[in-house]
Amino acid sequence: MQFSEEVLGAVGLTEMIVRPGDTSVALGIGDLPIIAPSQLINLMEHAAILSLDLYLEAGQTTIPVSTEFLSLSPASIGAELRATSRVISVEDKELTFECEVYEHDRQIAAAQIKRSAVERVSFLARTAALNLMSDSPNH
Repeated sequence: MQFSEEVLGAVGLTEMIVRPGDTSVALGIGDLPIIAPSQLINLMEHAAILSLDLYLEAGQTTIPVSTEFLSLSPASIGAELRATSRVISVEDKELTFECEVYEHDRQIAAAQIKRSAVERVSFLARTAALNLMSDSPNH
């Protein structure tokens, strides 16, 4: 399951409005009512997934490998955020995305996200087998 070079430059876009439950204080990771970094990463991951809609075959999906994240500016409750993603590198099954989040013209965050292509059913089977092995009394 290799991607061709045609996926380079593929883009994804997603949006959200920051709700009280999206804040650092609501998630228990800070005491300010600003969007939590994990929510920004989720938004950018979603944009990355959307950028692959035309390129994944039936039964294929991607899983996260790594994220390099930069928080550049806070966003408060009610902020309308837009995340973009662009495929910048393809190596065998691994895709690298350049992602950004904006509130209007103000950049909120940036990330470089890597995702790996997997075949859904065999990946879930391997995951279930690993879980069974870790639950056995011998491990």
